[in-house]
Amino acid sequence: MNSYFEINQLLNLADIDVIIKQKKHLKLSDEAKARIIKCRAYLDKKMENNEQAFYGINTGFGSLCNTKISDSELNQLQENLLLSHACGTGDEVPNEIVKIMLLLKVQSLSFGYSGVQLQTVETLIEFFNKDILPIVYELGSLGASGDLAPLAHLCIPLFGKGMVWVDGKKIPSSEALLKFHIPSVKLQSKEGLALINGTQFMSAYATYILLKSKQYLPVINKVAALSLDAFDGRIEPFTDALHQIRPHKGQIETSAQMRKNLLGSEMIQRTKAHVQDPYAFRCIPQVHGASYDTVLYVQSVIETEIQSVTDNPNVFPDDDLIISGGNFHGQPLALVMDFLAIALAELGSISERRTYQLIAGLRELPAFLTGNPGLNSGFMIPQYTAASIVSQNKQLCSPASVDSIVSSNGQEDHVSMGANAATKCLRVLKNLERIIAIELMNAAQAFEFRRPLKTSETLEELLSSYRKKVSKLDNDRYLHEDIEQSILFIQQLN
Repeated sequence: MNSYFEINQLLNLADIDVIIKQKKHLKLSDEAKARIIKCRAYLDKKMENNEQAFYGINTGFGSLCNTKISDSELNQLQENLLLSHACGTGDEVPNEIVKIMLLLKVQSLSFGYSGVQLQTVETLIEFFNKDILPIVYELGSLGASGDLAPLAHLCIPLFGKGMVWVDGKKIPSSEALLKFHIPSVKLQSKEGLALINGTQFMSAYATYILLKSKQYLPVINKVAALSLDAFDGRIEPFTDALHQIRPHKGQIETSAQMRKNLLGSEMIQRTKAHVQDPYAFRCIPQVHGASYDTVLYVQSVIETEIQSVTDNPNVFPDDDLIISGGNFHGQPLALVMDFLAIALAELGSISERRTYQLIAGLRELPAFLTGNPGLNSGFMIPQYTAASIVSQNKQLCSPASVDSIVSSNGQEDHVSMGANAATKCLRVLKNLERIIAIELMNAAQAFEFRRPLKTSETLEELLSSYRKKVSKLDNDRYLHEDIEQSILFIQQLN
């Protein structure tokens, strides 16, 4: 049986990593339950015989905020809200990210400022624990009034609408509710708005990308170290004293990893005929390190976001306040997702340059890393592929956060476009996987021409594992499969 993670604390990235990897189930703490119940009871009492207009509770939405809704129609108002906003399109959001969306929505509602029923939060938890994953679409959010369209798709299954994934099959959510004996939620006043106002689409993408980025950073440094050794590079640029006089954290950490990766290499210790290496090798600590620092900064912003209440309006029982504000606005996320995309793209850019140097016929390596050039093209064209992907990443790094389109009759007149920043950042990450995989192919092939010299124990282990998946290239063959196997290898490295 899965162990439980109790929702009564400020989730951080490490917590989410544990929850997802160990397939933990969620449960609300008694304190979280009490907060949710207290807030809902306050809201119900507040609405009794109250003629005052409260946005989204007894009014319309967006530019319809001044339209009062009768008490008898408040429940229908909430269901109508979700159904009318479930108009996403495009590709389906990956199930791994949908699951994080569910987790982050539960976390935000658990603070007790959203006015939802306890049943609503516990049903979201049931979906998470039983892997009932709503089908959510990639396109449709402006990242301003929260992620309206994707969160509507996430939450309409709570009352039997929309489709879900269960056990690898798409089924109507109504069937899933019956299958798992989950009662349909009858939304009360304010609940629809609490469910779709929020930044959980953007935050889930950001969380997923950050977890992958943190996994890949040491892997990228290992591949870079193998490339350096295969290129007959110098170790001096990684000397600790050099980096202590420009003490960026990422630069120091990267240089330390490079020294560790190359420790004991016969190749790195041999006398060099050249005085300097090209920047793609010599400046690995400075370039990789800057991306490392970016990841840490973005993590600090995202952890603040996932520890926040981002719906609207917010209910403060102790202060007798219901406040309509803008905590749903995705600007903090939009800016850092654009920043992260640039940092990841740069890791790919410098990787492709190392690949290019390896195939250029330099330092006693044969052109295109083939023993019989002319008859064989060897690794000529994988570099083309890497170059094309690097170029696409540059195009994807045009910032989404500087764009805005007016919506809702001018009521929502500045939007973050954080959802677009998040989805294109994922594309950059996927492209980075491909670029690093191609560098590994080339580095492993290049080192074959350095035998019988050995690299370090760490890198020999990397080569040995890799050669179980992709063999040395003696003559031209169908390289697409080699690239795909290399990508899978990169994805599984820790």
